Amino acid sequence: MSTSTESGSESGDFNATRRNILASGAGVAMAGAAAGLTYAAGTSSAAAHQSSSATDAADAAAGPDPVAFRGEHQAGIVTPAQDRMHFVALDVVTKDPQELKLLLKEWTRAAERMTYGAEASPGGVVGGGPYRPPADTGEALDLSSSNLTITIGYGPSLFDGRFGLAGRKPEALHELPGFVGDDLDPARSGGDLCIQACADDPQVAVHAIRNLIRIGFGVISVRWSQLGFGRTSSTSTSQATPRNLFGFKDGTANIKAEDTDALSKHVWIDPAEVPGAAAWMSGGSYLVSRRIRMHVEVWDRTPLQEQEDIFGRDKAVGASLHLPVDKRDEFAPLDFTAKGADNQPRIPITAHVRLAHESQLKGVRILRRGYNFTDGSDGSGHLDAGLFFVAFMRDAHKQFVPMQQALAKSDVLNEYIEHTGSALFACPPGLRDSDDWGVQLFGS
Repeated sequence: MSTSTESGSESGDFNATRRNILASGAGVAMAGAAAGLTYAAGTSSAAAHQSSSATDAADAAAGPDPVAFRGEHQAGIVTPAQDRMHFVALDVVTKDPQELKLLLKEWTRAAERMTYGAEASPGGVVGGGPYRPPADTGEALDLSSSNLTITIGYGPSLFDGRFGLAGRKPEALHELPGFVGDDLDPARSGGDLCIQACADDPQVAVHAIRNLIRIGFGVISVRWSQLGFGRTSSTSTSQATPRNLFGFKDGTANIKAEDTDALSKHVWIDPAEVPGAAAWMSGGSYLVSRRIRMHVEVWDRTPLQEQEDIFGRDKAVGASLHLPVDKRDEFAPLDFTAKGADNQPRIPITAHVRLAHESQLKGVRILRRGYNFTDGSDGSGHLDAGLFFVAFMRDAHKQFVPMQQALAKSDVLNEYIEHTGSALFACPPGLRDSDDWGVQLFGS
């Protein structure tokens, strides 16, 4: 038995797939197992969760040690980053606040079921008989939960007065400013709300998003979505640092789940410490997404030394350039004062790692959780590939904005990338007991 880094979830034997459980008729046994799942705040355990939603998961099973859905914080933020992601931004098309509130309640139930390996709705692919659409799309029927996490967030436009939520809008939830060099596509930006599904199996992540959209038919519509593969950051000390599509290790100095002090200071919202923060957002965070296209064909013709000077780290190990080749360590402290034989800074003034480092930004840090993407070609013989940047922080305008302004102004990496999509969402805290997203957002 293992414990989830973020939620401290514990589980019994959840090795069976959805189909196996349905075929064996093991619903009663699964009800007891689901009711015995525990959740936690941060890395500490809490009382056992016995909500009706967890009990509803009795007709199916997850893979080993599913990530608990409920807790002090939402899963999918400091949870050890899974390998695949499906992210979707949605617009609300109904004009009825009660329809939105009811949908959020239904989403809560479906999301919790799917994270434990159940089908999205009771009855699944066979419920309702042959003359009604199935209550689950079925493509994940033979799969385990694959560490699925589902994280929800709300955009600034959701609080524009349509649903009586203007008074609950957090002060820090307003659109990001434009940055030098942005080439944003409105069709890839913004949204009333977002859902992030991460899993170790791409089909499980896609299944989760697909079914939530299906449930929301007539209430929401898809604004844009993004598939991601190959995480570009590690959110736990148990994970090795991954590489981006330029071949460099990405996020060596990222905040880790085990660093609770850094999380409290830079990621989780505390209304007592953040002026204007909405009380209902206590324990939540802000999500910034940026779709960054990388011109890989140009990069692939760039000399190695130039590539390393652009990033400020060596390509093989990921270590600071100021270290001797035989003593390079990825996690050794960066020395921005070190100079080379030419008496110039060994880590160039315009290096990406220098400009994004907390020492250059008055202590600003963020929790990165991005993914690589390849969306075919652009029709001109080039790959439409890059980094889907996702980061969490307690105030995007005080953390992400100054960081991105510094990078947009001086980072030489800008010659090889362009930002084509952007969005900001408020991610509420986790749910406890029988709460749902509708009650949490609307306040009652």
